[in-house]
Amino acid sequence: MEASSIICASVPLQVKSKSPFTSSSSRNPNSVPSNRFIPTKNNKTVTLRCFHSHGRRAAAASPRYFTTKTAWDRCTSPSDKPLIQRPLLDQCTRFSCFHHGRRKRGLICKSTPRVFSDKSRFHLSKHGVDNIFVSSLVVVSWMDNLLEKQVRVRCAAVGPDEPHAASTAWPEGVLEQQSSDYMVDTESSEWRELQGFLGSELPSHPKLYRGQLENGLRYLILPNKVPQNRFEAHMEVHAGSIDEEDDEQGIAHMIEHVAFLGSKKREKLLRTGARSNAYTDFHHTVFHIHSPTCTQDVDDDLLPVVLDALNEIAFFPKFLASRVEKERRAILSELQMMNTIEYRVDCQLLQHLHSENKLSRRFPIGLEEQIKKWDADKIRKFHERWYFPANATLYIVGDIDNIAKTVHHIEAVFGQKHVDNETPVAPKPSAFGAMANFLVPKFTGGISVDSSHDRSPLPVDQSKVLKKERHAVRPPVEHNWSLPGRNEDPKSPQIFQHELLQNFSINMFCKIPVNKVQTYGDLRNVLMKRIFLSALHFRINSRYKSSSPPFTSIELDHSDSGREGCTVTTLTVSAEPKSWQSAIKVAAQEVCTFRQSSIVSSIKVRRLKEFGVTKGELARYLDALLKDSEQLSAMSDNISSVDNLDFVMESDALGHRVMDHKQSHESLIAVAGTITLEEVNFVGAQVLEYISDFGKASAPVPAAIVACVPKKVHVDGAGEIEFKISPSEITDAIEEGLKEPIEPEAEFEVPKELITSTELHDLKLQLNPSFVPVGLDLNDTKLHDRETGITQRRLSNGISINYKISKSETCGGVMRLIVGGGRAAETPEARGAVVLGVRTLSEGGRVGNFSREQVELFCVNHLINCSLESTEEFLCMEFRFTTRDNGMRAAFQLLHMVLEHSVWLDDAFDRARQLYLSYYRSIPKSLERSTAHKLMIAMLDGDERFVEPTPYSLENLTLQSVRDAVMNQFVSDNMEVSLVGDFSEEDIESCVMDYLGTVRATRGAARALSYTPILFRPSPNELHFQQVFLKDTDERACAYIAGPAPNRWGFTVDGTDLLESISNMSVKNDVQPETEGQLVKAENINTDMQRRPRNHPLYFAIAVGLLAEIINSRLFTEVRDSQGLTYDVSFELNLFDRLNLGWYVISVTSTPSKVHRAVDACKSVLRGLHSKRIAEHELDRAKRTLLMKHEAETKSNAYWLGLIAHLQATSVHRKDISCIKDMTMLYGVASIEDVYLAYEQLKIDDQSLYCCIGVAGAQAGDEVTGSTQDEEYVGGLPGVIPVGRGSHTMTMPTT
Repeated sequence: MEASSIICASVPLQVKSKSPFTSSSSRNPNSVPSNRFIPTKNNKTVTLRCFHSHGRRAAAASPRYFTTKTAWDRCTSPSDKPLIQRPLLDQCTRFSCFHHGRRKRGLICKSTPRVFSDKSRFHLSKHGVDNIFVSSLVVVSWMDNLLEKQVRVRCAAVGPDEPHAASTAWPEGVLEQQSSDYMVDTESSEWRELQGFLGSELPSHPKLYRGQLENGLRYLILPNKVPQNRFEAHMEVHAGSIDEEDDEQGIAHMIEHVAFLGSKKREKLLRTGARSNAYTDFHHTVFHIHSPTCTQDVDDDLLPVVLDALNEIAFFPKFLASRVEKERRAILSELQMMNTIEYRVDCQLLQHLHSENKLSRRFPIGLEEQIKKWDADKIRKFHERWYFPANATLYIVGDIDNIAKTVHHIEAVFGQKHVDNETPVAPKPSAFGAMANFLVPKFTGGISVDSSHDRSPLPVDQSKVLKKERHAVRPPVEHNWSLPGRNEDPKSPQIFQHELLQNFSINMFCKIPVNKVQTYGDLRNVLMKRIFLSALHFRINSRYKSSSPPFTSIELDHSDSGREGCTVTTLTVSAEPKSWQSAIKVAAQEVCTFRQSSIVSSIKVRRLKEFGVTKGELARYLDALLKDSEQLSAMSDNISSVDNLDFVMESDALGHRVMDHKQSHESLIAVAGTITLEEVNFVGAQVLEYISDFGKASAPVPAAIVACVPKKVHVDGAGEIEFKISPSEITDAIEEGLKEPIEPEAEFEVPKELITSTELHDLKLQLNPSFVPVGLDLNDTKLHDRETGITQRRLSNGISINYKISKSETCGGVMRLIVGGGRAAETPEARGAVVLGVRTLSEGGRVGNFSREQVELFCVNHLINCSLESTEEFLCMEFRFTTRDNGMRAAFQLLHMVLEHSVWLDDAFDRARQLYLSYYRSIPKSLERSTAHKLMIAMLDGDERFVEPTPYSLENLTLQSVRDAVMNQFVSDNMEVSLVGDFSEEDIESCVMDYLGTVRATRGAARALSYTPILFRPSPNELHFQQVFLKDTDERACAYIAGPAPNRWGFTVDGTDLLESISNMSVKNDVQPETEGQLVKAENINTDMQRRPRNHPLYFAIAVGLLAEIINSRLFTEVRDSQGLTYDVSFELNLFDRLNLGWYVISVTSTPSKVHRAVDACKSVLRGLHSKRIAEHELDRAKRTLLMKHEAETKSNAYWLGLIAHLQATSVHRKDISCIKDMTMLYGVASIEDVYLAYEQLKIDDQSLYCCIGVAGAQAGDEVTGSTQDEEYVGGLPGVIPVGRGSHTMTMPTT
């Protein structure tokens, strides 16, 4: 859920100044979003989570501030695609066969001057955040037991039997100093009783089993039933880039590639429906396999086969020269692909943050000149030194009932003895930072190092020959801590200036040692810190909401980094370059105000009431945390294996206590009653001290201050001018902000309800709502399908309702309102009106007489998250809510108020327009976006509804015009509401009648759904091939190949109905079963069943989905693996539901010298399906992949919400209940001929296919001469040298 809802889960706190509505015009002028048809590109902005919130493995559902797609690290075959994606920062600190996971964060306070969360196809998502849960149970405090005067005894031993164990040592005297700052009566009996409780250890997970083999391999087993009949097995080797010598930079990543892709046993597993992947970070290399528990045809246990594959990959790889050369080419291509400006910014931040140690010089991707030199022997020697069982941990989580049998399999496969050559490297007595990023979605707690299931570690014989190495402390680096009282001079701010940067951002870092969460006192500190930062977020949000705020966003992140071995607090301020000084002053003033008032509040209660966290805020956020903890406890049996495994892996290496959800909730309840207002403010003040006391001799010295700024900025009327800034100016701005006077903040009155019972009663009397017949049967007002559990209803005002009662997510629910129209309905005179209108509504955040702040706090109290989205076809509002404590009724109240009493504000409109203007000007600074927009403009004949609105269009819009564009689509006969959740039929129908039935009837669906026809550019034309050149210090290249396709239901842009035209087609003579097995299969399938799918409304979508899987597999095999022309290549389909068109796109990254050959190879694969026919095994693999994804997702409310959407939408004619019921059957009976019928509908000839190549480098475009100004219309994009003719705007992004 949104962080503003203060939802409690097992991810770090992300508090930001957003309304309950997350508006997603889905991208942000200050972010670098990916394009709609390029969903796998790395397009992100700088964010402080880049460094300090890494876990050793990112979570499957970890939260993101930016709703942008990420690059897939394609070392595996396409059939190995993970279910998750990983963010930009992991590119700096972890490189993998796939960018398979998303990074976790710690306590984050992010503030931006708007309320609604905007998730439209146009990403203005700098302020956006993925739907997340936030946990109070798994965040480490940076003071170890604030109230204790003595140094706490460490809970975990560090020794050779735990090669990845983290040290918890603090510099001498620090803990005593931290504790003694707070004055308490230590002689009272209450104090002694409290200390006894807080010092007691948290409970351990009752089902987690640990063991260790004689050769030193540690293993952990956790039975988990979701998903059924599947399990996760991850082998974690405790070696990474930090272990590389000066001439080995990148060799750990190379080993990961060679070992993983060179394994024949892993390849065989792919035929069983298993997926596999791998990644490398600073000090870990992880190989993981997601597998069925048994094969489909034979009831054979697959666990021994999976373990055997992991054993080969990790400990017995074959370093064949041919494989080494293949992976060398892939990694060199990956290196250039990764080297975006966002990656370079992250590297700069990391280098300055850790300038004193090796972390700043050991990025896992490595150095190009070294990667080119290594031979197989060099790689093998590093492997022999670090990859052995005693330096590894095996994790198994999944549908496993027999622990003894599982242990037997582990012993049988990994039982070799490898300890005789092992050299444990003892930790130095200095203060290493403990690794502590253990925050993973939907799983709370910490880990026990002395679980009741533990086996005693075995001693290591160190008298043998010492060849192998391992470290007792990970990572083996020393940090310069930012601690008070050291009397050090602050570091001068560092400035990174680059021509590809668009906006100003500054990061102030503070580094301290990490403490483990082992006791109730640790958990208590976590909770207090969370409450404090939640209040700080809201203060900033409510204070700065003018039409021209000085900052774009303010973020405060307090989190633990296992990869870096420290806790990092970061203040990040982003702003337009012209406002950078004001932005810094405002941020410093707000932090200083909150911190100083908190210190005063610990002494004087009167000042606390005026400035610090108030009693109302304490009660509000504590109540929200407890509510969500209770909900998570109820959901404990529905957590997926991958989420549980991610959390255990994070926690295990750090020594954190692992609890199940019920234990976590009980523990949180136990500590909640001991929290006091004074302590909350004191704990929070410690977090902010390095900022609020900046410049004072006794203050903690920031670990680094780094400003990332453009070389030139846009000034209205003057164009691009040089941007100048100095370190002294930055320091002066911080100090001036700290001198600003402190003012009290008003307490907001939080509404308990948005619609009173009296108001509701009057509305029902006035409008007399009722259910009316659904479908063709005029007597049936309720359609219920027993097989799927889906119910369809319709209200007398025209609103259609679909709902499904599901127990998969206990006490949780989701709701989505969809209205037809979207950007397609924009008129030529008002291009951009819909997307800007959605953003304006989100910026304002008001409904009725309630302010934005009141609406947000209403959502906080009821654990509601809402997102607002505009796409090309629809406007959507999506709600996530708890069904406890009237949470669903509160969500319905909010929806009713938005529909009936939304408020449109001039200042919100101004902010929204400025954000789009800023984003538009940033497009030329991105190679991927500037290349993609040129292709889209060419293919869609300059239709601005599929690209960013230009400055010319934006300036012509008014508040009234954007309001009309949006609200004209919000008419009741154009609305469909779908719901999935753990509610009763009585409750859901009562809410529907009360709050949707009382929406006033309006008619206008026909007008909302009308649109000017969308056409592909007529052929032939000179724009089928174009190039874009971007001046950059480093060389990179990318390319996009696209062409027309039908929509999801088989309609084409010229009006052809493919379903009708192919349903009666006979089997072609040249498409015959290729094997005897195929013939038997064809004979066994009922003839009627063979013909039925071609009449099915979902036929084309199923066939083209299988086609996409097959093409992706071939692209990987041919372009990446065989020819070595790219590291990242993908085939994607964009199929609309309402509009009669779609398109496909191939995205490929390469080097300038190879990109043209890569494009030719991609075209060859795309056009080669006739010359090299699809084999049965290719189709079977595609079926398994898609069915497996479908099966895994059916436990998700959000997935079901997508399935039932449009069931009653008048604009999506073909969708009906059979599209849900028959999906599995359609995959099962799909034939190679069906795939070829879909293939024939893609336009791949030279007159239909469009290609655009982008090249960046110091000499890029030097050969292009002549002025390009004539090629740009008003508001065109300066800075990009185009080749070919066309308008310059941005393509539509994907969400």
